[in-house]
Amino acid sequence: MKVETGIPFQLGSIAEAVRRIEAMGYDGIIMPEVGHDPLLPLILAAEHSERLTLSTAVMIAFPRAPMTVAQAGWDLQRYSKGRLNIGLGSQVKGHNVRRYQTHWDTPPAPRMRQYVQCLRAIWDSWQNGTRPDFVTENYKYTLMTPNFNPGPLDIPPPRVMISAVNPVMAKVAGEVCDGLRLHGFNTMKYAREVLLPKVQEGLARAGKSREDFEISGGGFIAMGANQAELEQNIEGVRRQLSFYGSTRSYQGVMDAHGWGDITTQLNSMSIQGKWDEMPKLISDDMVEEFAAVGTYDNIVAQIEKKFGGEVDTIAIGFPPRDPDEEARAKELIAAIQRIPTPLRQKVAA
Repeated sequence: MKVETGIPFQLGSIAEAVRRIEAMGYDGIIMPEVGHDPLLPLILAAEHSERLTLSTAVMIAFPRAPMTVAQAGWDLQRYSKGRLNIGLGSQVKGHNVRRYQTHWDTPPAPRMRQYVQCLRAIWDSWQNGTRPDFVTENYKYTLMTPNFNPGPLDIPPPRVMISAVNPVMAKVAGEVCDGLRLHGFNTMKYAREVLLPKVQEGLARAGKSREDFEISGGGFIAMGANQAELEQNIEGVRRQLSFYGSTRSYQGVMDAHGWGDITTQLNSMSIQGKWDEMPKLISDDMVEEFAAVGTYDNIVAQIEKKFGGEVDTIAIGFPPRDPDEEARAKELIAAIQRIPTPLRQKVAA
């Protein structure tokens, strides 16, 4: 199993953080889009690392034209010598329209399929000189002149993954992407019963196999050096679950466990601004379903129990405070990396 972690948003802190993360043995870093552009910090991360994969997890797609993502991704893939993973997400309608000021005229899953296909069409024209002739309902790419063509890469193009909470988007991931980033607001019961079968449908339609496709995420991880630290981190997970659980379009995850009424209550409380009261609705049973929970002594076993056999990559946050904790972090990362996954089984073969 591959292990990723986040990096700070402060540009001046990235170089030191990335060097430390690489020395600890992590496989990659992820940069979400939370108040900052997620691609910009990855330039510094590429400069100050040698082997870490560099992933947006995720970048919001629809406010950006495919050409702008194609250009930035092409340059960063060249600069990082092939280490870029472009993780895309659709976000919900309210944020697209009211925060990003972009249109929401068609359903997100078909639009995301066309978005990824357009990216690949642009890259194909740069790499192979293919005539630009991509025309769909949402995106039309029909012009590329020599002075706007950055030229081919001597490495493969960036890998593209998308985030999915709902089954239609999961099928799109299997069909046109290199991988799926399971949303943190996910349980493995929901993934196995709802999302992963749709991924398989998409893979079959595209003639691909599961061993060629990366699945990352799957839920939260709550861990600590002792029970007191663990309880503190569990409360952090509880707060995150109450936030995501208030989103009506994510109710399917709750419905899979018979908790759909909690989504209704959380949504109502969010509208009233009762954010501090919302975590009280998240029970211990919910935390157990949404997260792998344990102290450092048993968290690896809990991660394997919850995600083993299905997930290829997980993300953990482990900022060690002293050399002893850093040594322990290296041990935990190495132990997680020994958990077998479908993707790694193919690599090993």
